[in-house]
Amino acid sequence: MKRLPEPTRLTLYVDGSCDGNQNVDASTFAGWGVVVVQGDSGLGRGSGEIITEFSGPVSTSPEDEEFIGAEVGSNNTAELSGLFAALRWLLTEENDDPVRIRLDSQYAGNIATGAWRAKANRELAARVQSVWSEVAAQRDLDWSHVKAHRGHRWNERADHLAKRAMRRERPLPLTFWKPGND
Repeated sequence: MKRLPEPTRLTLYVDGSCDGNQNVDASTFAGWGVVVVQGDSGLGRGSGEIITEFSGPVSTSPEDEEFIGAEVGSNNTAELSGLFAALRWLLTEENDDPVRIRLDSQYAGNIATGAWRAKANRELAARVQSVWSEVAAQRDLDWSHVKAHRGHRWNERADHLAKRAMRRERPLPLTFWKPGND
C-alpha cells in the first residue's frame, strides 16, 4: 500500500464505541462515527474543514436493512461498521482524489486491507474488505493509525459521534461541541 503525503484533500476519521465491551452479545449497544475533513494536516489540531459527518448504531439483526454482518455489538464491530460506512460514502463521491482514513483501531485497518484475518464476525470483515477493494480500485486509498483519547480534534469528534450513536442520542452540533464533552 502506497503511503499518501500529508495533507491529502480528503481525510476520513472513523471511530467505534461499545457499551462495556466485555461479555458482548447481539443485544450489546455499539455505535460508530465518521468525520470527513478537507485539508487536514494530520497533526491533530483540527486543521481543515469538516465536509460532512455521520454516525449510526451497529446492527446485529439479519432482518435489519442496515445489517452488514456484525454478530455482536462490540468495539471491533463498531470500528468495522464505521469503516464500511465511510467507504460506502466514498463510493458516492464523484472524484478520484486520494483519501486517507484515520483510525484509532489498528484491528479495523488491518482487517480492511486483508493484512489480518478475522476470527469472528467474518461476514462483516469480508464486506469491509470488499468495499475497501472497490474504493481502492477507483482512487489512491490508505489508512493510518491515530492514538485514541489523546486530544486529536477530529478523532475526538468521531468518538463523540460513535458514543452518541451507541446511546441512540443525537450528537452535539459542532458549534457547541468541545473535545471530551460527550
